[in-house]
Amino acid sequence: MTLEFAKKLTATETPIPGVVLYDLPVHGDNRGWFKENWQREKMLALGLPDFTPVQNNISFNEKAGTTRGIHAEPWDKFISVATGKIFGVWVDLREGDSFGAVFTTEMDPSQAIFIPRGVGNAFQTLEDNTAYTYLVNDHWSADAQGRYTFLNLADESAAIAWPIPLDQAELSEKDKAHPRLAEVAPMPPKKTLVLGADGQLGKALRAAYDGDASVEFAARADFDLTADASHAVRDWKNYATIINAAAYTAVDTAETPEGRRAAWAINATAVAKLATTATAHGITLVHVSSDYVFDGTAASHGEDEAFTPLGVYGQSKAAGDAVAATVPRHYIVRTSWVIGEGGNFVRTMASLAGRGIAPSVVNDQIGRLSFTEDIAAGIVHLLGSGAEYGVYNLSNDGDPQSWADVAADVYEISGHSRDAVTGVSTEEYFKGKEAAPRPLNSVLDLARIKSTGFTPASAQARLAEYLAK
Repeated sequence: MTLEFAKKLTATETPIPGVVLYDLPVHGDNRGWFKENWQREKMLALGLPDFTPVQNNISFNEKAGTTRGIHAEPWDKFISVATGKIFGVWVDLREGDSFGAVFTTEMDPSQAIFIPRGVGNAFQTLEDNTAYTYLVNDHWSADAQGRYTFLNLADESAAIAWPIPLDQAELSEKDKAHPRLAEVAPMPPKKTLVLGADGQLGKALRAAYDGDASVEFAARADFDLTADASHAVRDWKNYATIINAAAYTAVDTAETPEGRRAAWAINATAVAKLATTATAHGITLVHVSSDYVFDGTAASHGEDEAFTPLGVYGQSKAAGDAVAATVPRHYIVRTSWVIGEGGNFVRTMASLAGRGIAPSVVNDQIGRLSFTEDIAAGIVHLLGSGAEYGVYNLSNDGDPQSWADVAADVYEISGHSRDAVTGVSTEEYFKGKEAAPRPLNSVLDLARIKSTGFTPASAQARLAEYLAK
């Protein structure tokens, strides 16, 4: 075998989504050759997913013509040749439009290939004493074999042009017995788990993912975030994403001894448990944050602003954000003034308007409403678009308003006079009452999420739609 030395490290896309072929630089002299078979920093720079391999396997094949596969395994693989030469075959056996797509190529030690979970892998040795090596991001176990998907090497629809005909090759009886493509049950995608599924945002996420069998929804009765048992009983290898829509949001009650304990348990300690789980299993964590992590003194809050929470609720949310940010694959979605299905400010004002009550409403707290259907749509967008991990502000768009402005809009849209709403300061409104401190300015800068291709709807337009329903 003659190797081509000193090639550049390059990546080439293939017809199968996510399958990428790499040319590896090989350096040789009179003693032999050397290559960097797996170099995380350089390969991430070329776009290889940070798939966190945990096991290295080697298949030694004594004779040319040895043929293995086609096996789709429930983990990602990075494959290369240590010595010799192979004819490699990959068939997409995942659910989706690319099911059945085929890619073949010859590989020697100067090449490697990344194979995502669910893509069938096979090879045929073209030289004696060929060693085939691969990194995987899960530990092999006997139980895992039950999650494999197989395809017959001689499948007519794949029409693989084996260099050495299969009737002359060395095959196992198991590989000969695998099903044709028409009989293959495609490997389903890893699952998404939505926590807090019965809250306002949880209900909107149920609607956004309606009909998607890969998404599971868990209310508190199904998954108690504060209980270690909830985190221990699930097989996290089957999950790709956790969306944490659960939170303790009783801002004023959080200032009491009991409320303080509950706020910290749900908003911080439970998030630490989720972060540990997500990091250990390579899961993407979506965590929903709040404008209350800021003191409201900035004219507009960007994603990089330092935490300055005023009360216990904001402090516990800031702690949860800090922990969620340690997960390598994380989206922290920071929102404000949430309106969805269930009790909320808009429903309260509409009820007061209908009963002819003229309320006093705070007029020195400024922000934008965030309707849960748009928060849910933003989360779906971030996950589906492959946006860079990190923090994203996500409220509705439009001119900032005070709570009194919003209340007046509710009255007007409901057919009542705006003048029924009287504006008062926060200090005046809460005079003589036990209440948590609140940020006076909750306006979130939306430039970053807009740069990903997601444009939130106008808060005023959504308010009219919401009241019409």
